[in-house]
Amino acid sequence: MTTFAGGTDTLTRDALTVLQPGFTGTTAPDWLLRRLGEGLASVGLFGRNIDSPEQLRALTARLRAERDDILVAVDEEGGDVTRLEVRTGSSFPGNHALGAVDDVELTRQVAHALGRRLAECGVNLNWAPSADVNSNPANPVIGVRSFGADTALVARHTAAYVEGLQSAGVAACTKHFPGHGDTAVDSHHALPRIDVDPSVLRERELVPFRAAVEAGTKAVMSAHILVPALDPCRPATLSRRVLTDLLRGSLGYDGLIVTDGMEMRAIAGTYGIERGSVLAVAAGADAICVGGGLADDETVRRLRDALVTAVRTGELAEERLAAAAQRVRDLARWTTSAGALDAGVKPLAGEDIGLLAARRALTATRARHFTPLTEPPYVVALTPVANIAVGDETPWGLAAELSRLLPGTGTGTFTGQGAGRAALEAAGARRIVAVVRDEHRHPWMSDALTTLLARRPDTIVVEMGVPGAAPRGALHLATHGAARVCGRAAAEVIAGV
Repeated sequence: MTTFAGGTDTLTRDALTVLQPGFTGTTAPDWLLRRLGEGLASVGLFGRNIDSPEQLRALTARLRAERDDILVAVDEEGGDVTRLEVRTGSSFPGNHALGAVDDVELTRQVAHALGRRLAECGVNLNWAPSADVNSNPANPVIGVRSFGADTALVARHTAAYVEGLQSAGVAACTKHFPGHGDTAVDSHHALPRIDVDPSVLRERELVPFRAAVEAGTKAVMSAHILVPALDPCRPATLSRRVLTDLLRGSLGYDGLIVTDGMEMRAIAGTYGIERGSVLAVAAGADAICVGGGLADDETVRRLRDALVTAVRTGELAEERLAAAAQRVRDLARWTTSAGALDAGVKPLAGEDIGLLAARRALTATRARHFTPLTEPPYVVALTPVANIAVGDETPWGLAAELSRLLPGTGTGTFTGQGAGRAALEAAGARRIVAVVRDEHRHPWMSDALTTLLARRPDTIVVEMGVPGAAPRGALHLATHGAARVCGRAAAEVIAGV
């Protein structure tokens, strides 16, 4: 591939403008600042870039000193997927908890509060909310990131979330179009396929995205999924039928289309990120997200050169690249004036909205004769492998919150065959609190819980994923997510606070 010089010509600047790269470290590297001067208009932040609100504000201020209209994006869904609080767990419950409450005003309030926090740190584009209908209980990547399995519920909460977030001056990026909820494969690892009739797509997957478009979502993120009913050959991110004909045409959407991470194996493993990026822009995407795993100047250079070469060889229309770059600039222009919008949602006075929502989302079963604990228990965390979107840096469970309320609480992590026997031995005579996550998806977890309950029927069970298995235990609590505040809400019930 031809390598082009640093370049300030229009074509090269447009090619840089459509990229949304990540980077490593908690300060802006020199190469990134240089690329901003050459035309780069966006960056994506991840947990590795964030230590504290103060550090994040300093980082975004440095980026804006180089380019005042930069789009600073982050994947901050709240709940299980958090970047602002990647090392502590989120102060906000995620979508599934909000869907369990089913109060659209509460969802709007939570999204607004989260948006205010992002705006205060200098972030103006959030890759959220997830509008996926979690119709497949075995879905390994969506789960509690969805508002639920009911299409109408997901639609009304998606719209409320968009409205709340954008009323704080932060652009929403509704994802993962045309819907990632009916998959059994994680697109971080391979290309999922959804085999449903067009009528199912219209009546299920597309309904929440229509609601998001009507609510004015400023961005939509494409999914790396193959939907033969829409395009039998190419995944949605690379499909003109999906991005241009369906999203822009049928749904009437005219905002920014952002790709999911191009380094994900669903694209990188089949097309490569350079070829994939060219095909995505040709299909109708306006911004290329890359940086979850690839975060350096060489990646930016390769993608820039691939786009420029595609235009010069006639594979990509120059007008299509120019239109994509203009949409990026248009959204940047909106964000520079959007601070004045922070008046559409009135925060609840004196309330910690995240904790309030987590408490309301909590459901308890078999609680009639439950007596709160007064002695420190032993927390058995039956821990599955975290999906990449969540990451393994973010703590989950309720041991820390129970320790605060019941000092001396012990804890251990157990997984795989034999987990139940090992947990019984570790717990000794202490009361057991078993914490699970999507028990219905993990046979070993269900077996471990059966072993615990056979020997210790007074075991308290806390489900912090999708509550798809029948409740059991002396007390069963479903938090509908593993955010820190969800753990606190459960701990309060167990300790009788």
